[in-house]
Amino acid sequence: MSKVKYYYDPDTLSYRKIEPEKSKRYRNITFFILGACLFGFLGLILLLNTNLVNTPRELSLSREVKNYELQYELLNKKMEQIEEVLGNIEDRDNNIYRLYFEANPIPDEQRKAGFGGINRYKSLEGFNNSEMIISTTKRLDIIKKQIAIQSKSLDEITKLAEEKEKLLMSIPAIQPINNEDLKRMASGYGWRSDPFTKARKMHYGMDFTAPRGTPVYASGDGKITRADNNSSGYGKHIRIDHGYGYLSLYGHLSQYNVKKGQKVKRGDLIGFVGSTGRSEAPHLHYEVWKDNDRINPMNFYYGSLSPEEFENMLKFANQENQSLD
Repeated sequence: MSKVKYYYDPDTLSYRKIEPEKSKRYRNITFFILGACLFGFLGLILLLNTNLVNTPRELSLSREVKNYELQYELLNKKMEQIEEVLGNIEDRDNNIYRLYFEANPIPDEQRKAGFGGINRYKSLEGFNNSEMIISTTKRLDIIKKQIAIQSKSLDEITKLAEEKEKLLMSIPAIQPINNEDLKRMASGYGWRSDPFTKARKMHYGMDFTAPRGTPVYASGDGKITRADNNSSGYGKHIRIDHGYGYLSLYGHLSQYNVKKGQKVKRGDLIGFVGSTGRSEAPHLHYEVWKDNDRINPMNFYYGSLSPEEFENMLKFANQENQSLD
């Protein structure tokens, strides 16, 4: 209840009650309501421009932003893991695989180079997070390029491995006569006494003494280029072209088990020991050629002899005795 106010009237020497004017009362009420509305409106604006009160849409957008930030952080970690694994593969590729197969390593500048020329990321500009988006996209593009380069490198390594395996199988690497069929290694590569003229003469192969009809085997994969007796001194003989500049020759045979143009594998039966041509006794004359030069066959027996057998053969091969052809 509002207070009642009085004033002193000197004319009547008494206190009189103050009666408020209705217009003034209405004016005060109006000012109060207007002031309250003004302060309420200003307060509402203030609240809407602070984080104290958010609309449902703002709360939803805020959750989406936090989720995107989390996904971006996870994406970064995944890219770091991919880069680490890819870096390990690239290191092994350069320092093991390509080194083993004698291929030039791929430089890091080539593996991790960016993309020159036109701006590939122009469509990503103009957004609030354009710098982050462009940086991440560039990083992904470089990773994809690294994977493409590594894939091509592994394709190349696969081909080199297949070629290396083919080379290893083609090299004449085994003894052409089994040890159990061998009587002795009569003569090795080097200067020897000729059995007919007794003159000192260069002997370009190895003579394996064995009974007539003893099996003779291909010392490496290849193709038969000759199986005839049309070469002076060798009698019936076989020549195998192994590729990569290698050729092997088997002389003084009694008969053939292959024909010209036939492909053979290492260890295939190709003929039999004899004494045809310029020969003093049944034996196999064996030669190895590399790039049209005759070389010592002793260098290629790693595929069939134990260290003890090789050492024993080497001792006999180095003796300057008489050859059998």
